[in-house]
Amino acid sequence: MVLAQLGGTITRAIQRMRNATIIDENVLNECLTEIYRALLLADVQFQLVRNMQNNIRLIICSGDLAGGHYERRIIQKAIFDELCNMLDLGKPFFTPKKGKTSVIMFVGLQGSGKTTTCTKYAYYHQKKGWKPALVCADTFRAGAFDQLKQNATKAKIPFYGSYTESDPVKIAVEGVETFKKENCDLIIVDTSGRHKQEAVLFEEMRQVSEATKPDLIVLVMDSSIGQAAFDQAQAFKQSVPVGAVILTKMDGHAKGGGALSAVAATKSHVIFIGTGEHMDEFGVFDVKPFVSRLLGMGGFMEEIHEVVTKDQQPELLQKLSEPKLTLRTMYGLVQNTLKMGPIGQVCIFSIVGYDALSYHPMLVF
Repeated sequence: MVLAQLGGTITRAIQRMRNATIIDENVLNECLTEIYRALLLADVQFQLVRNMQNNIRLIICSGDLAGGHYERRIIQKAIFDELCNMLDLGKPFFTPKKGKTSVIMFVGLQGSGKTTTCTKYAYYHQKKGWKPALVCADTFRAGAFDQLKQNATKAKIPFYGSYTESDPVKIAVEGVETFKKENCDLIIVDTSGRHKQEAVLFEEMRQVSEATKPDLIVLVMDSSIGQAAFDQAQAFKQSVPVGAVILTKMDGHAKGGGALSAVAATKSHVIFIGTGEHMDEFGVFDVKPFVSRLLGMGGFMEEIHEVVTKDQQPELLQKLSEPKLTLRTMYGLVQNTLKMGPIGQVCIFSIVGYDALSYHPMLVF
């Protein structure tokens, strides 16, 4: 899976450091070098890794390592914090409000899964009581409107587009105005995929942005793009005010680190991740739980505990902690697990934090 290998390498490096009798300079260097190498191999930009290296060194040097106080905890926390900082910019970002019309414009490279992601985004909010609508302003790719129309019809979401009009700006404006009159509170504008060398298409994107005045511009980034992600994302940011990032194809086998570099290039938050082609294989991105799973510090049991606690079922939590696992308890566990979303998506996250199950062997089947 994307990032699974990276998470495994980082986890093993930290575990070897934990097992060391004494944390000296050699043990520390070996651990950090392995982590940096893993990040570079995962296509995370060199400058980001170098900054992370300097920051971790600064944190560790400021700690009381010489006296041997909490060395492992200080080092692990420093690594955790720096990985979080790569993804969390610590600044607020636009969040649409139910009942108030918001225009969201999607941009991205060709083949990044942008049109599918538009529908997933609309479907996600529709399930939560929103009234979304889709506008196809992609007049460059053949079959773009047909794809959006098919996806929108399947999800029962209203859509707007044209087989005859070739001006994307006109389609976008007409679509937005149409759905504003219909009191839709989430109008999503899908635009043509484009590459940073395509100056004409970038100018077109800027014109669509100026004409529709979106509340948020979302950059859809393919997780498998590699080292090119930083430069491509930076080019989009320089043309239009990108305010958020959605990572797609997180279920693939590519390295995925390049997409993390896109966050630094755009200085924007990752808000959702796509984990498959189906409509419900889409979820909110939360930095700290994600990094925890990446480091093997949380995962499947963490998810179950959160769901069970929300449903106020302390008796199930109590039964899970007992040495014997009955069929009735197992049934209750499965019922709560299903509330976490599609089981395929649950499996993806548990693989990312694969060793999180080790502390509860009765759940290892």
